[in-house]
Amino acid sequence: MDNYGTHKTKLIQNWLAKRPRFHVHFTPTSASWLNLVERWFALLTERQLRRRVHRFTRELKAAIDDFIEHHNRDPKPFVWHKSADQILESVARFCKQINDSGH
Repeated sequence: MDNYGTHKTKLIQNWLAKRPRFHVHFTPTSASWLNLVERWFALLTERQLRRRVHRFTRELKAAIDDFIEHHNRDPKPFVWHKSADQILESVARFCKQINDSGH
């Protein structure tokens, strides 16, 4: 989850307390790319919506419905292939690269 305040309300905390099977992990602020739900929406945007023209709301809805139907024919969970340490090391390398760029 992102660090948005609604996830931390008493109502949500109580709901989670009743469901110990769920383990909550908060992503850093401005790191929505780490959120796998947001990653799914990015996939929808990349594969179905970007560079297309939808003149009517019904066309947009049909495009989204088509993507969901196609995706659900052979659904696969999003799985991280790197450990948290590997991801953080990669982010640190990128940050060093852009901070040492001389700009």
